[in-house]
Parts: sequence; structure tokens; C-alpha cells
Amino acid sequence: MRPRNIAAQRGRHRFSREQYTFEQADERLEDYFRHHGFGDLPRQQRRQLSLFYRLLISEQEHQNFTRLLTLRDIAIKHFVDCLMVPRLTTLRFPLLDMGTGPGFPGIPLKIVFPEDRIILGEGVQKRVAFLKQVREELQLKSLDIIGRNIGPDFLYPVQGVITRAVEDVGNTLINVLNCLQVGGQVYLMKGPNVDPELLATRKRWEQFFELTQDEAYSLPNTPHARRLLVFTKTHVGPQVDLDDLLEQEFAQEVEAAGDIK
Repeated sequence: MRPRNIAAQRGRHRFSREQYTFEQADERLEDYFRHHGFGDLPRQQRRQLSLFYRLLISEQEHQNFTRLLTLRDIAIKHFVDCLMVPRLTTLRFPLLDMGTGPGFPGIPLKIVFPEDRIILGEGVQKRVAFLKQVREELQLKSLDIIGRNIGPDFLYPVQGVITRAVEDVGNTLINVLNCLQVGGQVYLMKGPNVDPELLATRKRWEQFFELTQDEAYSLPNTPHARRLLVFTKTHVGPQVDLDDLLEQEFAQEVEAAGDIK
């Protein structure tokens, strides 16, 4: 019997009532991939994504990790969305997924690049615990998980940064200015209406970054429009004063706690 394809709601917490076994999910995922341009994905990689889907939906019973609750939506708007990027550009590694959430795009990319180092940056500790579970269950190697937000004080050297987060383009560039090496690239997965913030960003950061690729596209056989922006770092950023940054972070934490009026 086909599962009921509906979402339930507990307060503000939405979760799926779809109950697919692993084999059922994998069979349907194969169909979705075939119809949306990824029929050539190796079987082993597809089965890892099927397991990732099962883990995500299981965790969604307890945490609000994703607004997409059906297998079809997750297959297209999460998996296909993430896997489109390496078809449009050449990724550079080590690759930092900044603000990965429950693992997008980092986990799908790790599955298709099993030998390359990927770093998942995530500040919400419940998501960090989930990412560690996914790493263990999927037996993913060369996958680092950093339980913190990425900012200008993050100095771990990387050759690529990718993000699907809604953060402003300019804010993303400043946050990775000191970890991204000269010649490295920032891959921004954006919607089609990114031009206003792109214009402001290019004027502000053109001394450090060059926009080297701007790709408008749609997810195959869907109306879902996307923009991929690729910035290449051209010059070293200004030196970071770590003591000043730490003082600013401490002041913000105290203010958030209500100790500063």
C-alpha cells in the first residue's frame, strides 16, 4: 500500500507521515533521479542518499531540520539541487560547507566526492550531533564537522567554500575572507533574484574577490530557477585582530544574555 503523502504538524513542528522502507525509498529515488537528469548516478551513491533521506526524516520527528517533507521534494529540491553544482563548475578542495544545517549541500557532495576533503561548518549543536550520526551511518571518510559558526576569525585554510544559506553575498565573503586561500573560490547557491545584493557586493569587495562565473539555470524538468555565483579570491584580506574579534563576540554574548542594558 502506498504511504499517505501528507505532512503532520505538532505545534510549529512539521514532520512527514510518509513511511517508506529503505528499499522503497531507494526505488523511488531512482525514478526521481532518472526523470530529473541524474539517471547516471552510481547505484552505491544513490543508496547512500536513500539512507541519508531515512535518517533525515527520522530526525525530523524530533527536530525541525527541513521544511521539505516528501521524498519527491527532498529528491529534487535537496539532492538534485546540490548535485547540480559540480555539473556547472569545478569544485576545489578542501571544501568548506558554510552553514550546512542538516547537511546541504555538504553530505550529497561528500557522497559523490568520496576521496576529497569536505568540512561541514554548523553552529547549532543538535544539527552537529545529527551530522556526526550521518557520517558514521554512511561511513563517510575525509569529512570534518566543525560545531561553530564561520566568521572572519575562522582561519583553517581551504581552497573552496560553498553555501546554500540565505545570508547576504557580502556577509558570506567577509566571513570567509581569512580562511579561503588566494586563488580559492566561493560557490554561492542562490535564487534567480540575486542581482541587487550582487551589485552591492561587487562594489564593496572587488579588491579581494572577482566574480568569475554567474550561471542561471533550472533544476532539470522543473520550473525551479537557480543562480550559481562563483567568486575567486584575488588578494589577501586585511589582517585579523583576534583579540578585538573575541572582545566583540564576548560583548554580543553578554548583551544577548541581558546583562547589558
